[in-house]
Amino acid sequence: MSLTNAPTLETGHLILRGPEPRDFEPLIAFLTDRTRAEGFGAYDTRHDAWRWVALSVGHWHIHGYGYFTIEDRATGRPAGITGIWNPDGWPEPELGWVVFDGFEGRGIAFEAAARAREWAYDTLGFTTLTSNIVPGNTRSVALAERLGAWFEREYTNVTMGRDMLYRHPGPDALGSDGSVEAYA
Repeated sequence: MSLTNAPTLETGHLILRGPEPRDFEPLIAFLTDRTRAEGFGAYDTRHDAWRWVALSVGHWHIHGYGYFTIEDRATGRPAGITGIWNPDGWPEPELGWVVFDGFEGRGIAFEAAARAREWAYDTLGFTTLTSNIVPGNTRSVALAERLGAWFEREYTNVTMGRDMLYRHPGPDALGSDGSVEAYA
């Protein structure tokens, strides 16, 4: 098995890149914050959060895709993660996102997730994606719907329990700028 290095993707305000050691502390801080990470999968210990970070790096090497670090172009700071996630037990590849404390309300998650989805369709050849959202995570539901996704069904997630699966429109439904033509 060859190792996969994440590509670097850019948007007007963001750089999406592979994980680097300098990203670990902000990601571990997020993962160990029970309130903020509840809908993503929070951890009680730094050790368990560190193991998830290593899992995320390994995901790139197993699948050839994974979570990008979202870097704020203006500050150079890690602002969150987004990308395609498909660990063992997932129903199918998922477009996921997380924005770190202090970066909310700026459209970062939307801009980053739209770019990651475009890459998955244009480069990886995906024809559909899902977003798996824990019931009650209204902010992620709103973002999924803003991206044009719709509620398809509930299912039992192997790590999160009851989950809602939102289906994203395929590449043919997106405009040349990545916007959702049918929903604009």
